[in-house]
Amino acid sequence: MGSKNFARGGNKGGGGGRHGKKRDLGRTEWAKTKGDKRQRNEDEQASKRQRVDDGKPELPIYATKFSDEVLAAEERRPKKKVAVLIGYAGTGYRGMQFTYDHKTIEGDLFKAFVAAGAVSKANADDPKKSSFVRCARTDKGVHAAGNVISLKLIVEDEDIVQKINDNLVPQIRVWGFERTINSFSAYQMVDSRIYEYLIPTHSFLPPHPSSFLGRALEEWAQKKDDLEKYRERQEEVAGYWEKVDKEIIEPILAEYDDDIRSILQKALWMKSGNPDATASEEQGLIDLEDVYHESEGSEASQNDLGKSDENGTSSEQAVKGAVVDKSQGENEQNNRANGTTADEVTEEAEAVDGDGQAKATGKPSRSATLQEAMKRLRQAYITAKRAYRIPKTRLDRIQDALNYYQGTRNYHNFTVQKTYDDASAKRVIKSFVVNPEPILINGTEWLSMKVHGQSFMMHQIRKMVAMVALVVRCGCDPDRIKDSLGQDNISIPKAPSLGLLLERPVFDSYNKRATSEMSKEAIDFDKYKTEMDAFKQKQIYERMYEDEENMNVFGNFFNHVDNFPIETFLFVTSGGIEATKVPVRHDEKIDKEEQALVEADVDGNGDSDVDENVRDNHGDEG
Repeated sequence: MGSKNFARGGNKGGGGGRHGKKRDLGRTEWAKTKGDKRQRNEDEQASKRQRVDDGKPELPIYATKFSDEVLAAEERRPKKKVAVLIGYAGTGYRGMQFTYDHKTIEGDLFKAFVAAGAVSKANADDPKKSSFVRCARTDKGVHAAGNVISLKLIVEDEDIVQKINDNLVPQIRVWGFERTINSFSAYQMVDSRIYEYLIPTHSFLPPHPSSFLGRALEEWAQKKDDLEKYRERQEEVAGYWEKVDKEIIEPILAEYDDDIRSILQKALWMKSGNPDATASEEQGLIDLEDVYHESEGSEASQNDLGKSDENGTSSEQAVKGAVVDKSQGENEQNNRANGTTADEVTEEAEAVDGDGQAKATGKPSRSATLQEAMKRLRQAYITAKRAYRIPKTRLDRIQDALNYYQGTRNYHNFTVQKTYDDASAKRVIKSFVVNPEPILINGTEWLSMKVHGQSFMMHQIRKMVAMVALVVRCGCDPDRIKDSLGQDNISIPKAPSLGLLLERPVFDSYNKRATSEMSKEAIDFDKYKTEMDAFKQKQIYERMYEDEENMNVFGNFFNHVDNFPIETFLFVTSGGIEATKVPVRHDEKIDKEEQALVEADVDGNGDSDVDENVRDNHGDEG
C-alpha cells in the first residue's frame, strides 16, 4: 500500500469565497498546490510588514519571541513527529484554528507546548516551524471530546503530558500522544469524523399558531389542498399551544386591567409579524415586541431592561413610549376636552421612581406593570416548553428525516459560498441517528444525535440539524429534505453552536498500516475513555445544559425563525420551495436579519473563520 492511499479527497474544485479567499480544495489538490516555499515566506513577510504599518502588533497573540541571549542558551533537544489527542470545551474561544488577534483553542495549546518545553523557544514564534496541523477545525463555541493535531514535539520527559495540561485551563485537555511516521498529517490521513449534537426535545414543538410561520403553515396547507395530511403529520402535538394559552396564559392576562391586557394581547399578536399592521402600531409597540422576543431569551436580557439600546433609549423608556403612543392615539380628543396636553400625558407616564413606583401615588407605574406582566408571560411559555416530553411517534419522524442524509449528497444549501455545480459540495454521510432514549436534565428533556461523515463543510451539521428540526416541527413532508439537497437555492438557518460536539475523528486506514507495517501505535481514543467521559460530563454537557437553562438559546433561536416575517423559511410549508418565491414584504432591516440567521449566529456564537486573520483555511468544520 503506497502513501498515496492516505491523500484522500481528490480534485474537488470549487468557486472562490468572500474576501477573495481561495476555493475549497480537496486534500490531494491542497497538498500539490502549497507552492514555492520562498514565495510563501516572502508573502508572509509582506503581510507582517503590512500589519505593522497598520499599527497592529507584528506577532500574533499565540506566538512568543525570545531574545537572542535566551535562544543561544537553550539546549537543543530532539523532536519527534506525534499525533496529540486532545479535548476541549469551545465556550469563550474563536474555534479550533489560529487567528492573529483572537483567543483560540490552537493558540492556547501552542502556548502550553512552549511553556512545557515541548516546543523549543526557537520555534515559539511560529507553529509552522513545528509542522502544526489540525485534524478538524471547529467553529466558535463548538466543543470536542476528541480531536487530533500532528506536529513535531520534544517528548523526552515522561511527564510531558502533565506539564502541558498544567499550562492549560481545565476546559482544554491533552489526553496523550502517539509517535507516528514522519509523513503523518492529522488532516490528510483522517478517514472520517463523528459529531454529536444535543438538542432539547421542545425544539420539535410546532410554531405557535399566532406566529408568522404558524399562520403560514395553515394558509399554505389550505392553498395546496394539503390540510388533512399536514394535520396528520402534527397529530401527536395537535392543540399543544392552544392548551397552554387556555390553561396558563389566559389566567395571567385575566389578572390585569383592560388597558394593560389590551396592550399585552396586541404585543403577543405583533410578534407574529402581521403584514397588515400600520407603521404607527409597530412604532408604538416596538418595545413590547422586543420584550416578547426576549421572553424567549435569557433572564440576563430581562435584567438589562433599564439599559440603553443602540438608539440611546432605555427599554423602560421605550415601554413608557409605547404606553404614551397608545394613550395619545386613542385618547387625544379626551385629553383636549379635559384640558390635558400630550406633553402632560408623557410627563405623567415618566413620573416614576427608580423602583418603578409612581411618584405621586406610590402605585406601580404602567410601564413597570407591563414589564412584570411580560416577564410572567415569558416564564410561562418557557416552563410550558420545558415540560414537553417527546412521544415515540415524534422520535420516529426525526429518524426518518435524518435518514435522507445517508449516502453521497450535494450540500450546497447547507454551507456558505457554494453552488450546486461545485463538486466539493458533495459529501458522504455514513450514518445520522438519534438516540431513542431522551435524557432529562433539570426538568428539560434532551436528544442526542450522532452523525458519522467523511468530512464536513462550514456550518453543515448545524444546518442539517436545523433542517430536520424545521421539517418535523412544522409538519412538513419529509421529502422536502430531498428537495433541499437538489439544485434549487434555499436559505437554511444554522442551529445553535451550543449543541455541537466533535466526538472523535477516525483513523482506521492509518491505524491498520501503522500497527501491521510500521510498528507504531494506533491513534485510539478508547484508552482514554474514562477521562474523556468525565471531561464531557463536567466541561461540555454541563456547560450546554447550564447555558440553555440560563439563556434559553434554543427557544430564542426557534422563536426568531417562527417570527421571521418574510418568505425566506416558507419552504417548510405545503407550498415548498415555491413559497419562498412569493414575496411577503422586505426592508433593509429584515434582509440583514435573514443574513444573520443563515450565515452568522442568532445565539451570539459567530463564525470563527470569517476573520481575515485566520492562519490557514484547509480544515473541515461542523
